Amino acid sequence: MNVIANLCKHHQFKRTLAEYRENLYRIAYSWCHNPALADDLVQEALTKALKNSAQLRDPETIKAWLYRILSNCWRDHFRRARDTVDVDDVVLVETETPDISHDRNQVIHRVRSAIALLPMGQRQVISLVDLEGCSYIEVAQILDMPIGTVMSRLSRARKALKERLLEAEIEGNSNVRQLRTGQ
Repeated sequence: MNVIANLCKHHQFKRTLAEYRENLYRIAYSWCHNPALADDLVQEALTKALKNSAQLRDPETIKAWLYRILSNCWRDHFRRARDTVDVDDVVLVETETPDISHDRNQVIHRVRSAIALLPMGQRQVISLVDLEGCSYIEVAQILDMPIGTVMSRLSRARKALKERLLEAEIEGNSNVRQLRTGQ
């Protein structure tokens, strides 16, 4: 009986995919303005959807799931179609001086050191929001905490980071003065 139920589910899933084909084609065509490429993208997306149907946890979200697959297919198309450049035609020009590179590395080191001194909760939040570009909602989901907690931790982390960086700057300027005056 279970086999028959699975076959019916699979048949219904294929029918649902067929119903969304036209919508997927419209979106794909609006992205690429090429009928043949749009058709190929939709075919690839539907094939992947059929192949990975077990990954769809909530049938109510099938539309978003299919659009995400289509978006991934579109992204993959660009990866495959990337133009190549002949290395001999590339003119190598270094625009960054060693001083600029050294200064940037010092700033990076100071910021990393200051972040390392933060409590773990603040360190997690500031790294996810400010370094990885995650939204507050995403961070709340990732760390399994209320969004208000994310916001307050981020505020405290930024404030502590600013204070530590200012202290390091003042200390660095003091050391430079001492070296110049010989004290």
